[in-house]
Amino acid sequence: MSLKAIINYQDTTKEIATLKEIEEYKMLDPIKEGKWSIREIIGHLHYWDKFILEQHIPFMAQGANLIAFPDHDSHNNEGIQYISSFKNVAALIDEFVYTRNQLFEAIHSIKSDIRFTIGSGKRQFTIESYIGIFSKHDIHHLEQIRNSQIATFF
Repeated sequence: MSLKAIINYQDTTKEIATLKEIEEYKMLDPIKEGKWSIREIIGHLHYWDKFILEQHIPFMAQGANLIAFPDHDSHNNEGIQYISSFKNVAALIDEFVYTRNQLFEAIHSIKSDIRFTIGSGKRQFTIESYIGIFSKHDIHHLEQIRNSQIATFF
């Protein structure tokens, strides 16, 4: 397992958890015009974690062909709708941290030498290369948060 990918994933969990210190109303406005709010970014990350944990991780085995990734736009829209079930941002953050920790545990149970494909793709993934994709995804969204107006409140 790539230590860098795991560290990035853990850093995301820690950084998102610190957002609980921010007043809720400051996380509800878009970070920039036409962009998501901090709440929506957290929900987006959480909804992808749920997909990984439920739809891919349990099926990662040597030679497995995992279901294709969902249409990103549809999945992201579903994720934004899903977060409306949380009573506040703190509850969403708690669920994000809980789910991400479950994901860590599941990742560590997968042998690093197994190879699998996704959907109709021919590219073979390892757990390391797979998590690397999502680690980069996390970094992108953390940079958005850090560069937003909310950063002045840290």
